[in-house]
Amino acid sequence: MRSFEYRRAADRTEALSIAGTGARYLGGGTNLVDLMRQNIEAPAALVDVSRLPAEIEDTPNGGLLVGAAVRNSTLAAHPAVRTRYPMLSRALLAGASAQIRNMATVGGNILQRTRCAYFYDAAGSRCNKREPGAGCDAIEGFNRYHAIFGASEHCIATHPSDMCVALAALDATVHLSGSAGERSVPLLDFHRLPGDHPEIDTILQPGEMITAIELAPSPAAANSAYRKVRDRSSYAFALISVAAGVEIAAGKIADIRVALGGVAAKPWRAARAEEVLRGKAPARELFLKAADAELAAANTFDGNAFKVELAKRTIAAVLGELTGAEA
Repeated sequence: MRSFEYRRAADRTEALSIAGTGARYLGGGTNLVDLMRQNIEAPAALVDVSRLPAEIEDTPNGGLLVGAAVRNSTLAAHPAVRTRYPMLSRALLAGASAQIRNMATVGGNILQRTRCAYFYDAAGSRCNKREPGAGCDAIEGFNRYHAIFGASEHCIATHPSDMCVALAALDATVHLSGSAGERSVPLLDFHRLPGDHPEIDTILQPGEMITAIELAPSPAAANSAYRKVRDRSSYAFALISVAAGVEIAAGKIADIRVALGGVAAKPWRAARAEEVLRGKAPARELFLKAADAELAAANTFDGNAFKVELAKRTIAAVLGELTGAEA
């Protein structure tokens, strides 16, 4: 690990003022410190923001505002999250270990980088995300965990967060603060697909920091679930995950939210599936038809073609659980 400067910020204003060129914000450090140990990240300075206010507050419209420094375990256990946004609580509990959840922050979870093995193998593998222009060994290599949507010839890695899949389904908003002032961005627009620049993961500007996420009220969010399919029952990243919420009115689907994890470099909102489902009476045949519509655009590789069928069955199973239409 290279030498670096460490500063602890007393408040947001101080954090922004000392986050100069080459500095990174440090929350729980559960991903960033690992990347530094592997010589993948080498920030000139760390600005510790883990002591900034960590609050979860009701918004005037009945939603929730969650501070970026809130710990993942705290968010998962919060009564308002468990009752009004159960998919988010389930997603958080499906990620990592209890010890890591106790350290990891909401802001850091959003910013975590891919767990692609080639990205982490700085000594022996080519990776355009780690070293632009080097090539991508995953394309012709072991790609069981890799993307089936939104990949490019330069990168086929997936985003690892469970929490972000739920946030994508919930239409969460990310609040940011930087030298140019404050702004808000939909979570769906926060992460980037790889394109020609897989080394750029998000739309964050230099020195800009996540201050909070905001969740809007939604009947569909209250009737929601998260399911994660993985190679083992714990300490494993998703092969496929599904976050979904459904509102039923007069026997039909009035509102539907579906997002997928383990399939792209960002949380993937299943807009095609939602379009098929909206306004229809829930039934397993309909769920499979909606999943087919979404997965028709999948682009698979030698090791991950199984994800298409796995995603279809998982989508149908989660929607069946939420609607009672589990034929």
